[in-house]
Amino acid sequence: MPRTALTVTQATRAGVALPAATAGDVANGNSVANNGRVILLVTNTNASTTARTITFNTVRTVDGLTAPERVESIPAGETQLFGPFDPTDYGPSLAIDPEHAEVTIQAIRV
Repeated sequence: MPRTALTVTQATRAGVALPAATAGDVANGNSVANNGRVILLVTNTNASTTARTITFNTVRTVDGLTAPERVESIPAGETQLFGPFDPTDYGPSLAIDPEHAEVTIQAIRV
């Protein structure tokens, strides 16, 4: 099945309310249109002490070898900000693989 696309909120000088976060799609992964000005607000909603990971897939190859994926760990109850993601390295559609549905994502274009 195709990845679940995330809706991107455009940041403005006047301010904009963030929409509700989207639970990560563990089965299919998520994606977001990437122009190099996208940042992701990622929260691990686990109420205990379980850290969760999120993987950002790369598309770049060097001498026929694919660059490694970027895997980040988010402690329980914590929110972290990731990005921006260079389209040369991550592609025009950023592929995201959350470890668990407790990982929620909000996409913001700056």
